[in-house]
Amino acid sequence: MNKAVFLDRDGTMAEDVNYCSRPEDFELFPSTAQAIKLFSDMGFKVIVVTNQSGIARGYFTQDTLTEIHSKMTRELAKEGVRLDAIYYCPHHPDDNCECRKPKPKLILQAAKDFDLDLARSYMVGDFQSDIALGKAAGCKTMLIAKEKSEVHKDWADQPDAIVCDLLEVVKIVQRWEG
Repeated sequence: MNKAVFLDRDGTMAEDVNYCSRPEDFELFPSTAQAIKLFSDMGFKVIVVTNQSGIARGYFTQDTLTEIHSKMTRELAKEGVRLDAIYYCPHHPDDNCECRKPKPKLILQAAKDFDLDLARSYMVGDFQSDIALGKAAGCKTMLIAKEKSEVHKDWADQPDAIVCDLLEVVKIVQRWEG
């Protein structure tokens, strides 16, 4: 079985632009490509899982999201890296769908598609819903937090580690996989 690093998109891999609705507003963090390359070199599938309710809210279309993801893919390719897959939920939070984080449908589908061992996989994100998703799927979890105060002790699901960026995630995964 394979193992994966699941990455939230906005705030984890790229700037968190409120309902990013234009490709020109999408900007990867400088260390994202390097981190993805290191994950791939360690034998991980690298898969994006992201909520994109801006589609249901009418802020942008699925075609626009495809353009944004194409830009992301092109930018990563310039650095010699690629993602294994992108899974997203286009629904509004009120839709109560099964694919919206923190429900695990996106990760469970990826596990089927890529023959993944979720107990050997990681979910990385910058919100409580990312951590809850990872826990629900049986993954180890890491929260990207600019400040430790962003973590709330009252969260039902606590991250396995708190980090400042994806390169710190790489270092921890290397140590844990040691």
